[in-house]
Amino acid sequence: MATKVHMEALSPTMEEGQVVRWLKSEGEDVAKGEILAEIETDKATMELVARGEGILRKIISGEGAAVPVGEVIAVIAAADEDIDDLIASAGGGAPAATAEPTDGEAEESQATPAPPPAAPASASSENGQSARGPGGRVKASPVAKRLAEEHGIDLSALAGSGPGGRVIKRDVEEAARSGVPAAAPGAPAAISAPAAVSVGGPEYVDIPLTQIRKTIARRLAESIGPVPHFFLTVDVDMGRVLQARKDVNRILEARGAKASINDFIVKAAAVALTHHPECNAWWQGDSIRQFNHVHMGIAVAVPDGLITPVVRNAHVKGLAQIETEIREMAGRAQEKKLKPDEYTG
Repeated sequence: MATKVHMEALSPTMEEGQVVRWLKSEGEDVAKGEILAEIETDKATMELVARGEGILRKIISGEGAAVPVGEVIAVIAAADEDIDDLIASAGGGAPAATAEPTDGEAEESQATPAPPPAAPASASSENGQSARGPGGRVKASPVAKRLAEEHGIDLSALAGSGPGGRVIKRDVEEAARSGVPAAAPGAPAAISAPAAVSVGGPEYVDIPLTQIRKTIARRLAESIGPVPHFFLTVDVDMGRVLQARKDVNRILEARGAKASINDFIVKAAAVALTHHPECNAWWQGDSIRQFNHVHMGIAVAVPDGLITPVVRNAHVKGLAQIETEIREMAGRAQEKKLKPDEYTG
């Protein structure tokens, strides 16, 4: 019997997921519990597992597609099973789009671009499209430009495989492995020829949001709305804390740990909340929920915005343990590897 693969709610607050990468291709055998795809949620990149077994007959939502929770993104069935009705009901009559980037880059229009006019010799992609734009500028995504600069790669020597011949992350990574001409010392990876002054072309470009940026925007608007705001300011002499940090770090040095001022503030705030439980509470509409334990959310900057790994029961943990947990979770937050229970509650 055919199995519909749904976009699952992989985090408690997820409303939409983006397909980062399919780990199975159409026509491949799939076992129940096998990982089918990587999905970017509003907080992290999670694994989507198969709920049935058979053959991955149809991928309806290609890589890069943003899909609401609950919608069908693929179909698993036997080789001879008729799945036309399933595909039609899921809106997947057209072939699955192979959208580009898993690195947060903007997608091009789905319209097929017209063949480019004859131009001076330059790097060209596998589909024959030039990697150069108007004025000799190399067309490359921001991520590709950054990687090229880090690896000292000349973008003009690469063949772009992205839409319209654009150089994307994958092209630079392949070039770094195989070796390509390096950029001139002291010069940026891509040397652009001066562009001709022109008022033609589109006036703007709409850059798609990642799931985490959508959530940040929505949460900021929600937090300002129904909640009354007030602000308190206090000056604190941190002299004794700075001295205490030196003393603590002398003890921690032997185990390779080092407490930061942030760790002291986390510990101090957690202990303060045990003395003022009225502040460790949530407004429930018709009641106030007061918590008996103190879980501290730590804001960590990631390329797409902010995420808050949670140090649970921070009020009973020592500085060394707090430092270790924050450092470890912050590292995984950067890689979008946090589990839902590590950034909620």
